[in-house]
Amino acid sequence: MEGSPVAVEIRSGPWDRAAVEGFLRSTVIPVRLATRGSTWPLVQSLWFLFDDSALWCCTQRDSVVAKRLRSDPRCAFEIAGDHPPYRGVRGTGEAVLDPGPAADVLERLIGRYLADGESSLATWLRSRVTDEVAIRIGTLTVSSWDYANRMQGERERFQLDEDADAR
Repeated sequence: MEGSPVAVEIRSGPWDRAAVEGFLRSTVIPVRLATRGSTWPLVQSLWFLFDDSALWCCTQRDSVVAKRLRSDPRCAFEIAGDHPPYRGVRGTGEAVLDPGPAADVLERLIGRYLADGESSLATWLRSRVTDEVAIRIGTLTVSSWDYANRMQGERERFQLDEDADAR
């Protein structure tokens, strides 16, 4: 993908740049992306990948998130799981929308998030690619957190509680 790699700026947290970038490359959950609107901010979840020191997503060219980012490219994000041990990365960046790499980004996202790249969802997503734009969120300034050490045992307790609720 195009763009010049610029190092991710670390604002705070226990992780150095290598740990943050490793987390962003290996974590397969949606990014929660906050955008500014004319009256209220909005948080939307999007599939993402980390490449070239940036977060990459895809969306339809006329989607709410695309309209908001065209109006104001500044955004904030969080990538963190919902279950213990709690850890993640949050930060800010600037978005650029570009239809050029959308097909490539979409294929990479399908490969990353869908176990079956030929599923009906993958087929449907590909059928809309002509209306997709890639979102490149660069100029990242991030903070990390990792409560794994202080939450030892909580993951197991949480899983036991979930199992009991399912019965």
